Amino acid sequence: MRYWKAFLVIPARMGSRVHWQGRAGLAAGKQRLAGLGAAWSLRDCVAPCEQSCSQGPMCIIFFKFDPRPVSKNAYRLILAANRDEFYHRPSKLADFWGNNNEVLSGLDMEEGKEGGTWLGISTRGKLAALTNYLQPRQDRDARGRGELVTHFLTTDMDSLSYLKKVSAEGHLYNGFNLIAADLSTEKGDVVCYYGNRGEPEPVVLAPGTYGLSNALLETPWRKLCFGKQLFLEAVERSQELPKDALIAQLLHVLNNDEAQLPDPAIEDQGREYVQPFLSKYAAVCVRCPGYGTRTNTVILVDADGHVTFTERSMLDKDPSCWETSTHEFKLQS
Repeated sequence: MRYWKAFLVIPARMGSRVHWQGRAGLAAGKQRLAGLGAAWSLRDCVAPCEQSCSQGPMCIIFFKFDPRPVSKNAYRLILAANRDEFYHRPSKLADFWGNNNEVLSGLDMEEGKEGGTWLGISTRGKLAALTNYLQPRQDRDARGRGELVTHFLTTDMDSLSYLKKVSAEGHLYNGFNLIAADLSTEKGDVVCYYGNRGEPEPVVLAPGTYGLSNALLETPWRKLCFGKQLFLEAVERSQELPKDALIAQLLHVLNNDEAQLPDPAIEDQGREYVQPFLSKYAAVCVRCPGYGTRTNTVILVDADGHVTFTERSMLDKDPSCWETSTHEFKLQS
């Protein structure tokens, strides 16, 4: 088994058009804050974000899976995801950990939440991804949701059995969505979903393409529908593109910061708490002062079980400086 990494510092935006939109948006945001008067501060602007995303889950995921692709060149799984978080929240970049270094993920290092994660995959073929559920108020005494991913990645339970166990304890957590999958070249891939603000039982997903943000799976928020369409356009070309080109296309999708407004669904769910940052939050790539998208992840699994895990991460709390790493391995299952 061989692992390798490639590191590259690249600009925060892919293409000058998006870059300048982002800077203009930041300037406009500062001007708006100034106009709100002394009673408002930068902290006031991002406090609702902290309430809704305070425990480190990523905020948008697109994925397509086909356990038995017809073409040898097709991918069994293509996943693209953003993690939105405060820039100052400590975390580790994706790397291998656990028994025999079999788990690959980033790790939350926030005090009291150490060791949790938002997305990971193991050499045994276990994959899990988490988003929070946007709710106006959080229970500060609730359990940390990041443990839901790490526990699955290190357990021997299958994905459906694990989510059934989680569903019995769902009331102990603030709102969340959890994708859990068993990827097996021999037995076929199984992908399951559970959200503790939705149906009481987890479901086994049919092969297809899905989008998940901070509502239940496939809830048609405008930014989710927009991003899913961009994702589908990239995926449709996946067999004709070199792998590096496909990854670049998917990263481009994840860095689209065009606000998809108006969106009554987000406003109804988040109520007054989402209003101060709605113009930023309603995009695939979120950019608030001190808060926003700080990790892009692309996972590809081909027909032979070869995994390519690419992570693009913000460095030093600086939205203009990023590092990209790639890990490759073959599933043992």
